[in-house]
Amino acid sequence: MRQAEQIRYLVLAVQRAGNRRLAAELLPLELTPAQAEILRILGDHTGLTVNGVGEMLVCDSGINPSRLVDRLVRAGLVERTSDADDRRRVRLALTTEGLRVEGEVRLIEDAMYSEIDTLPGVAQLVGTLTSLVAGQPAGEALKRRIG
Repeated sequence: MRQAEQIRYLVLAVQRAGNRRLAAELLPLELTPAQAEILRILGDHTGLTVNGVGEMLVCDSGINPSRLVDRLVRAGLVERTSDADDRRRVRLALTTEGLRVEGEVRLIEDAMYSEIDTLPGVAQLVGTLTSLVAGQPAGEALKRRIG
């Protein structure tokens, strides 16, 4: 197997393993990893529209941000408000309960990230993976999230 092919499958395997672990840890919060990602985006970036959230989503590209937001609104974690300048535009914000749950998601993720941070070669790996997704939709979404 070529190294490039190994990298492709290793990235896929790491993504799947990480998503399974995250899903298991989010189960008590009744959230999927994609829903948790939206909570984190709204926790880091206030006043976004659904399109704004969608532009920062890195999760599976087949996921509809409107449906995810609707689920979070029904759960009482996100609220919609009309934009003061354009009433047709709807802004999203975390509710008080949404802020609490987003904090729990952050703790779960931080524990995972602390383990990853201790692995050798992490900085080099970040550079390599950034190069691999440069110019791709998921890479651009991540750039927007990082700022």
